Amino acid sequence: MNDEVLTEVRDGALLVTINRPSARNAIDNAVSDGLTAAFERLNSDDSLRVGILTGAGGIFCSGMDLKAFAKTGMPEGIGRFMRHGSPDKPVIAAVEGYALAGGLELALTCDLIIAAEGAKFGIPEAKVGLFAAGGGVLRLPQRLPTNVAMEMAITAEPITAERAFQLGLVTRLVEPGATVEQALELARSVARCAPLSVQASRKIVRYVAGRSDDDLWAYQGPLVKQVFRSQDSKEGPRAFAEKRRPEWSGQ
Repeated sequence: MNDEVLTEVRDGALLVTINRPSARNAIDNAVSDGLTAAFERLNSDDSLRVGILTGAGGIFCSGMDLKAFAKTGMPEGIGRFMRHGSPDKPVIAAVEGYALAGGLELALTCDLIIAAEGAKFGIPEAKVGLFAAGGGVLRLPQRLPTNVAMEMAITAEPITAERAFQLGLVTRLVEPGATVEQALELARSVARCAPLSVQASRKIVRYVAGRSDDDLWAYQGPLVKQVFRSQDSKEGPRAFAEKRRPEWSGQ
């Protein structure tokens, strides 16, 4: 880890903070390396159930550091994360200020987005001769109406958090400064659920877009066997009957 990406464990969640407020939390090689290490830790540590991604100084992320990009191109580690996201555990984006360009693409890799009132979301790459190739033009049409995604892509103009909430991109809209606490509340809700159940549900929801019913049932089949034959599938009903909180093993 490095000073440009800070991590903190809170209630079973790994809070990951991009810490370049003087550069509007732009992504350079150090940020890329720090984020890669943080999410490797999230997915390898069984005590961590959820990740939360945010930015320091009231800004989520302004995207790629264009000066660094001009010299070295897109950092390799963050490119892999933007393509695949967190492989095993859910991640919540807590967006203050704005999520622009690669910053929005980072948010789009997350499973849920919480935003502060007045925050902005945009992919302005067309203004500097690029396009949102880190997943922006691919994922926005899956999370927003196609015509809205199209307008954002070809005008390079952002939308507000309020509109993003109305359109379903943002899960919860909160007062400025409250996004991390709201993300922690959601993370605690996730952590109360069985790990295998969360993983299976997440995989299926992320797989659904554009698939046929036959494909979806076939994909779900092995996950049904994995979850419904697990130790936790017995612990859950037992705890319910005994009126106590279940003790999940993740097995």
